[in-house]
Amino acid sequence: MASRHLSRISVLQALFASDMRNSELSLESVTRAYKDNIVSHSHDEEDRPFSDTLIRGIIAKRNDIDAVIQKSAPQWPLSKIAPIDRNILRIGLFELLFGSDASVPPKVALNESIELAKTFGGDSSSRFVNGVLGAVYKEMGSPRKEEAPKPVEENAKEYLAGIVVCAAVQNEMYVALVQDPFGKWTVPKTRYEKGELSDSAAFRAAEEELGITLSSLKAPLGEHEYEAHDPTARRVVVRRVGYFVACSKKQPLRPKEGKHIAAAGWFSEHDLASLPLYDDLRAIIASGIVVAHEECL
Repeated sequence: MASRHLSRISVLQALFASDMRNSELSLESVTRAYKDNIVSHSHDEEDRPFSDTLIRGIIAKRNDIDAVIQKSAPQWPLSKIAPIDRNILRIGLFELLFGSDASVPPKVALNESIELAKTFGGDSSSRFVNGVLGAVYKEMGSPRKEEAPKPVEENAKEYLAGIVVCAAVQNEMYVALVQDPFGKWTVPKTRYEKGELSDSAAFRAAEEELGITLSSLKAPLGEHEYEAHDPTARRVVVRRVGYFVACSKKQPLRPKEGKHIAAAGWFSEHDLASLPLYDDLRAIIASGIVVAHEECL
């Protein structure tokens, strides 16, 4: 077996041992358990920095990682997930979301976690781990779009339509947003289908990600681009999104199953300042609210 695979096994055993003794986990307890474990195993010293990076990173990002687990598997409270599965997910999610693609490509991180689940988990562990990590893997563009720019291939561009859906309630404006698996709130958006017009794609985004049907669009809000990681092709793509604003009643939101949306909700314009939004969307949403005050009230 590759030494990094052995490193992941040792880190998993240390996390598991510490988790069973103290569910809060600490750098001190996990490091102690790791050192105790590798004493009796042959271990390549060249990959000790890799193990140390895993342990320190997982402890530092533990709250963020656990939040992603909860968003991606809402039917399973964290305390009810088998400890071995819980810690396999922590390793996999750290490598997927916060690791270096050059060191560990996303596909490798995903496959390694599934192998750990097959080896150390129960009968259904590999399916559970694959389900959670697979949902995150498909959404990998979002958390890395705020990183420093990387080289982009000439033809690596995707076109999407987004929509700011507003509802007026007693002269107060509300916006319908969706939460991605990483805990960030954003506006509904979708890729264009072949031959689809921009307004049709915007309507479809509202139907699929909010579960509501709109009768008309009020105005285009402009476009913006961001760079995202494409885990399938292992490259950076430019996503160009054209945004629209629409009016609606403040009705229940029911995202379409399989869209990998953690939650959907209505938020007053006064709630937005404290909401964890992607920074490049704040101006788009603010523009939509200005238009909505003219068109929706």
